[in-house]
Amino acid sequence: MKTVLITGAASGLGWSLTQQAFALGYRVVMVDINTGLLARGADELAAQDSARVTSRTVDITDSEAVQALVKWLEKNEKSLDLLINNAGITQRSLAEKTQMDVFTKVMAVDWQAPVELSIGCLPMLKKSRGGIINIGSMAGWMPVLGRAGYCSAKSALGQFFEVLRGEVARYGVHILMVYPSFLDTPIETNALGHDGKPARHKRSTVGSMRTPEWMAERTFVAYQKHKRRLFPDRFAWFASILWRLLPDLYQRLMQRQFASELEH
Repeated sequence: MKTVLITGAASGLGWSLTQQAFALGYRVVMVDINTGLLARGADELAAQDSARVTSRTVDITDSEAVQALVKWLEKNEKSLDLLINNAGITQRSLAEKTQMDVFTKVMAVDWQAPVELSIGCLPMLKKSRGGIINIGSMAGWMPVLGRAGYCSAKSALGQFFEVLRGEVARYGVHILMVYPSFLDTPIETNALGHDGKPARHKRSTVGSMRTPEWMAERTFVAYQKHKRRLFPDRFAWFASILWRLLPDLYQRLMQRQFASELEH
């Protein structure tokens, strides 16, 4: 039986990924900072097969807690076949108005944590010839007004794991980068504002709003097909191409579409 560890597993896309992994026969290690939601999700799965689910409350931005999680995995799970770095946080505020600690927090959750956890788990993943799935964002491929911190973190995430992919391919470790656009998940409803409190204005969007279940299913299909990158939304993919080929036109269109962000 293969084992998968999923961060941010208790809600949103993480919960959908957890359910999808469980349905595919994985033993699931759920990791989240929200103890209540984590227990509720673990209990729901345990009612079907308690031997295939366990949960750990972890603040993944705490280096000592991440190291302790890795040691626990090595001792209790013995092996790890798949790591899904899903936990994330975003912000919606103009860069010039945003407090530095907001940027720091977004980088800690969206870049530092997945990097640190992945490096810690790498010996186990080499041994199992397993893989890593990172939930990135189209905001990591192209600029989006009001999301300077989020764009920066997701861009850094993509670059780090593209480099790591080349370094660990010889060990049989596969890395899939997933680039969703707009999903109906708590990551947006819990977005940070300029002062670190919840953002108070409505988010601007383009393209279709997708469900986390839709995204989770496509993520596992892409992983099973050994794909390296997944761009599930064609509109967002087209926008990213436009950014690369005609960046000035993209900037004008973005400023028009996301004009309301300039007021916050």
